[in-house]
Formats: sequence, C-alpha cells, structure tokens
Amino acid sequence: MLDLQINWGGMHPKILCLGAHADDIEIGCGGTLLNMLSTNIKPEICWVVFSANEKRKEEALESANYFLSNSAKKHVFIRDFKENFFPYNGGLIKEYFNELKGFFNPDIIFTHYRRDLHQDHRLIYDLTLNAYRDHLIFEYEIPKYDGDLGSPHVFVPLDERGLDDKIKSLFKYFQSQKVKPWFSEDTFLALPRLRGIESNSPSGYAEAFFCRKMILANFALIQDENG
Repeated sequence: MLDLQINWGGMHPKILCLGAHADDIEIGCGGTLLNMLSTNIKPEICWVVFSANEKRKEEALESANYFLSNSAKKHVFIRDFKENFFPYNGGLIKEYFNELKGFFNPDIIFTHYRRDLHQDHRLIYDLTLNAYRDHLIFEYEIPKYDGDLGSPHVFVPLDERGLDDKIKSLFKYFQSQKVKPWFSEDTFLALPRLRGIESNSPSGYAEAFFCRKMILANFALIQDENG
C-alpha cells in the first residue's frame, strides 16, 4: 500500500470540524486530530457542534478545548438546533452554514458520512457539500444502532497511546453519555481495530474516512522504455 503524505511546506493548515451533536467529532475523527496536533503541524481549527443542551454544551466546550489545546488557533461554536429535528430546521441550519462559509475558509473539512442513516448527521453532510464545493472533505463514521457502516477508503493509523487518549477523553468529558449501553470502551476500540486490520496499520488501529473527491496535483506517471 502506498502512503500519501501532505506536505504543508511550513504553512499552518485551516481545518473545519463539523458535528451534529456533542461528541460526534471526537468519536469520528478525534484520534486523527490528536495525531496531527502532536506533530509540528499546528493548524487553525474551527470546531462546530450544531446541537447541545446546556449540560451537553458544557461537555462539548471542555472536550473541544482539550482536543484543540495544541492548535495554533481555535474557534469553537456550540449551537442549539433541536436534536433529531434537523431536516425540519434545514433552512435555519443552511443560513448558519452560509455565515460559517463567510467566516472560515478551510483547507480540510471533517464532517459526517454521506450515507449515515441518522437524519441529523446526513443533513450536516448535505449542507457541508452544498456550502463547500471546492474543498477536501473527509467524511467520518459513527458506530450506532442503525448499522450503516460502509467501506471507507482513506485510513489514518493510530498508535495505541493516541487511541487510549481519545477514549479516556470521551469518558472524562461526556459524563452524561456513560449511561448509554453503546458508550463503552469496547465500542470505541472495535471500529478502530477493524479499520486497522483493513489498512494493515502497524499498531493494529486506525480511523477511516470517505472522500468524495481528491485531486492529485503535479502527479507524474513515470514509464519505462517500453511505455
């Protein structure tokens, strides 16, 4: 397998992280973000959670501040759109996307998976693509009751230390979710383990993403004499 690496050339990338609910971003791409922020790449990150009540807002803010503690600059927005009703409030959420687009022009976007069966997740993906039409978008996956996992094709290996940091942070900052049967260490280990097998990760763990469109610039095909 060929490993592709982004050469930022000393620049600090701008990254937009979108989650329908508090903890979506952390579950879907938290390990990848911690990996990146442990290097000399110090991105500017805009972190948006679209639905959180007062208790969940406190959790989301504390978690975002932890995950983004090593970023060069951060913008954290926690909104209160009604959970499970996103399609019925689509106009208001779209207006917010228009504001967001004017405020932040990212190099990379992390958002929900296009075929996610949760209606809130799916609307955020749809509006992401609608607002950001010429951007590199990685769609993350959320394990849940709906059973909507697909076959991703972009993998980020996670070392055990980074994955452990992600899982411990989920339990530390999202106390309100610990009563839910799916919110368990087994859940948060299972999917990275499966994706680690699929990508032959050295640690055995990985986060995985879907990418609708990626352009390889300055890509030269070297042919031998026989062409």
